[in-house]
Order: sequence, then structure tokens, then C-alpha cells
Amino acid sequence: MQNSWFDPVLVAIGPIEVRWYGLMYVAGFVIGGWILTRLAKSGFWPLSVEKIDSYVTMLIIGMFLGARSAYVFIYNWDYYGSHLSEALHVWKGGLSFHGAIAGMALSTFIFAKKNGLSFFQISDCMAIGGTPGIMCGRLGNFINGELYGRVTDSPVGIIFPGAGPFPRHASQLYEGVLEGILMFAVLWWMHKRVRIYGVASAFFLLAYGIVRFIVEFFREPDAQLGYYFGGLTMGQLLCLIMVAVSAMVYAFARQANVPNPLAKKAV
Repeated sequence: MQNSWFDPVLVAIGPIEVRWYGLMYVAGFVIGGWILTRLAKSGFWPLSVEKIDSYVTMLIIGMFLGARSAYVFIYNWDYYGSHLSEALHVWKGGLSFHGAIAGMALSTFIFAKKNGLSFFQISDCMAIGGTPGIMCGRLGNFINGELYGRVTDSPVGIIFPGAGPFPRHASQLYEGVLEGILMFAVLWWMHKRVRIYGVASAFFLLAYGIVRFIVEFFREPDAQLGYYFGGLTMGQLLCLIMVAVSAMVYAFARQANVPNPLAKKAV
């Protein structure tokens, strides 16, 4: 437990603030770009290294549009339905990871089509390169003292500012370690071994859906939504959809049958 907290502002010069949360997003994309460069050098990224910057730019746009749209229309429409002028006020908070995935998937589809490639050749690279960014984003949530867990009497409980006097699970860190570090390690191991593109994308959706579904039992549900069907959160419902979509992605990948140039043998 702890009673003090991090200052979410790293540097403030007059009215200009550099916040840890924004810095974590920048770090996530820098790390992702570096991983894509490694994938390009190995031959898994099917284009030149010079194409990475334009792809990352498209991902940033797709991520913010998707994340904000999902938050506005799925997580908090009761408010934004009457305050549409605030729908683009991203600086006030309110982003959905599930929406971010949808937005980045759309950006990936457009980028792949523009470059005459299979969607899966790029989406697998996105899954591998983007996963460490989850750790960065969740660390930003933790520093902000937001998206905290449910009350607990376990030794790992932390008192979050604005969340009452009781210790809570640091569910942001649970997600960051499991979804950001562990999933990346598995995906990195997979990418030289799977026979076809698309398997890594399907695994990402499946693994994230399962892990996030479990961690949601430790995470405080969104106050404006609460529970559905006797105890499930909106995040868990969206994770069930992700798991179903992962099976579809795998089936389409098998049908597309785009060979992985790094694979030594079929898996």
C-alpha cells in the first residue's frame, strides 16, 4: 500500500505540460517502429524499411480515431449523445483499447491494399510490433491513477488517488505484464516458426481476449456502465467478440495461405 502518488506531469513550462501518459504512447510507437525495423531486416516485414514510417503514421491515426470512437459510442454514449461537441476532446481522457485495435486493423487493411499485399502480411507485423506498446500504455494508466482494480485485502493492494481509502488491485500492471510482455515474447518466438501469415494475428486476438477477460475480474468496471448479464463488464463482452473473431481470422489465414519466408517447416 502507499499514500503518495506519482506526479502525472513530467515537465511543465507555463501552460505547456509534458505528461507521462503521452510520453508512454510515444515510447510505445518508438519501440514498435524499432521492432518493425528488426522484422524488415529479417524479411518478415515484406516491404522496405522506408515504408515503416508511413505505416506507423497510419497506425497512430487509426488508433486514436478507433479508440476515441469506441469510447464515445460504446462506453459513454449517455454523456456524449448530449455533448457531441466534446467527442473529439481526447485530451480530457477516454480511449478504448478494443476500438484502438479496430482502428489499427482498418489502417493496416488500407496500407496492405495500397501496397498490393495480403492483410495478414502486415497485421502479423502489427501484432508483434505493437504488443510492447500495451505495456507502455498500461504504465501510463498506472501513473495517472486511472483504470484501477477492485478493492482487495491482499498484500499487493495499492491505494490509488481518487479511488477511496482502500487498497486496490493494480490491474493496469497485470494487463501490462501479461498482454504487453508475455504476449510479445510468445509472438516473437512464433514469427519464425509458423508456416503462414495470419497465425500471429489470430493468436494475438485470442490471447488478448482471454487475458483481458480474466484480468477484468480484478479491474473496477466503468462507473457509467457497471455490469451486464449478472456480472460481466463491457470489456469482457468485447473480449468474447475478440475470441470469436480470432477463430475467423485463423480460418481466413488458412484460406489465404500466404507463406512465411522465415518458416523452416510447417507448424
